[in-house]
Amino acid sequence: MNEICSKCGLPTQLCVCETIAKESQRIKAYLVTKKFRKVSTVIEGLDNRDINVKDIARQLKSEFACGGTVKNGNIELQGDHRAKIRDSLVRLGFPPGTVDVK
Repeated sequence: MNEICSKCGLPTQLCVCETIAKESQRIKAYLVTKKFRKVSTVIEGLDNRDINVKDIARQLKSEFACGGTVKNGNIELQGDHRAKIRDSLVRLGFPPGTVDVK
């Protein structure tokens, strides 16, 4: 039997909650210098309740072939990926106008 989503009332295969949540996010991506002058790209502004942030982090780490983690709802990727992050997030379903790269 199909399970029903508690938010939108549709079957889980047709659930649009995550798509709607992706359109309402304001995402910021910026560079942070860590210990020993190591750089990492931080992506913030993702809502943990509506979007599976760990899944997005896993896909980005796989695409950029880098390490990373999810801390306090922010995704931290090892290295400078600012040039490619907007295109990758658009491929994952986020509108291009909501992604701000500094």
